[in-house]
Amino acid sequence: MEEQHECKASGKKTHRTDAQRKTLLNRLKRIEGQIRGLEKLVETDTYCNDILQQSISVRSALDGFNQELLDFHIKGCVTDGIQEGDEEIVDELLKTLRKLMK
Repeated sequence: MEEQHECKASGKKTHRTDAQRKTLLNRLKRIEGQIRGLEKLVETDTYCNDILQQSISVRSALDGFNQELLDFHIKGCVTDGIQEGDEEIVDELLKTLRKLMK
């Protein structure tokens, strides 16, 4: 079954499908758990390198979240914007991509 990528943007809001919302929220909840784990590692004076390894995992999870959201954005909002003649949406996307790549 193909996942639906849809963007019905009104102003600066995006109305996501239930599946999109669930996917993003699940990723965020996992990241939140990883952050709590990092806090406990610091509180218990865990070895620095072990904390750094966990921090790398958190960053990777956040990158995955960003990739998923970017996928929804391009296949939905950006595509819709281009079809509707909104040329500024491409500039907005490029600006965001530059920030993500820093």
